[in-house]
Amino acid sequence: MNIKDNELLRQFELETDEGLLCVEYSLQERKIFLTKLKGFEDNVKSESIEFLKGVLDIVKDKKLRVVPTHPKIVSFFRSNPSYKEMLPPGIRL
Repeated sequence: MNIKDNELLRQFELETDEGLLCVEYSLQERKIFLTKLKGFEDNVKSESIEFLKGVLDIVKDKKLRVVPTHPKIVSFFRSNPSYKEMLPPGIRL
């Protein structure tokens, strides 16, 4: 899976057969706010989940804390408790 970090548009991108999957973000201090999803309505659910896992792996390598603001990303964190360690202190989902 080839996930591109488009720093100009502040989004992670993945080109698929059905179109472009994007997760928009905002960086503040040592936190990354995942704010918006694009292209997730039409794509296969398993492909979207793998894309989110890939994005979180990239964020983990950069040693940033994740603040999910989009409801679908919040539900992803709820259903995958192994990623809850990436949340900043004081945030519960």
